[in-house]
Amino acid sequence: MRTSDTRRPPVAYRQFPTALRFSVRDQTRNRLAGLLLVLFVPTWYLVMDALAGGEVLEFKLFATGDVLRVDGGRLTLITAGLNCVTMIAGFVVFDAVRKALAFDRRLVFAGYGQATLIGAKTLAVVVVATAIALYTALAVLFFWRPSAGGWCAVLAGFTVIALTYGALGLLLGVVVKRDLEGFFLIIMGGLMDTFLQNPLGNPLANEPALQWFPSFGPMQFAAGGAFGGTALWGHLALGLLWAAAFSAVGLAVFWIRTRSRNRAR
Repeated sequence: MRTSDTRRPPVAYRQFPTALRFSVRDQTRNRLAGLLLVLFVPTWYLVMDALAGGEVLEFKLFATGDVLRVDGGRLTLITAGLNCVTMIAGFVVFDAVRKALAFDRRLVFAGYGQATLIGAKTLAVVVVATAIALYTALAVLFFWRPSAGGWCAVLAGFTVIALTYGALGLLLGVVVKRDLEGFFLIIMGGLMDTFLQNPLGNPLANEPALQWFPSFGPMQFAAGGAFGGTALWGHLALGLLWAAAFSAVGLAVFWIRTRSRNRAR
């Protein structure tokens, strides 16, 4: 006669909700990141809109070859939002992953599956990055009211770049040894990446070389949807490829580091 234990779900299904809850908690308990999200985002929008509002800029859509003449303030709001998302998402995930790495090693040694932890961390990054992107896109509406389709394009661009830099934060969290190094790489990388996409501050913003930057695809998709009425799905997918690449490398390193600890013990 079967006992009740035989009808219990597999171990991985029992472990996953707990691992996901802890991963999300670790990424949302960073008070500094929360303060930056709530206060820095609208303040940064206010400053950039005041500096660039009213100036007409030319922005090239590489997928179609069209050159759009757009309001510089509105275009700068998109790049400012991308900049905020890159720093906050990367900072949150990096800080959480780095601090939890030693605990994750102990969990694996105690019987937690590595695949379970990897799945939980990946889903947590998606949840947190999406929430950051949603708040940042909603804050845009206080300064600019694009069409519904244009706003959705901006939200999609913000979400993809948040996933990309969240994945980069995960990678740095399992590779970098000290906080300062990780924070520097995320902040400087995000600043350079997003700043170069705006023709207001970068005269070379319409050059093909920018196609090799992570924010290129999301910026093209957001600007194309908001100003050109064009959905550049290929460019949005390009941004997702960056996110997938960073995630794959970071999770592979996480797997190796936790497995080596388990074997050593």
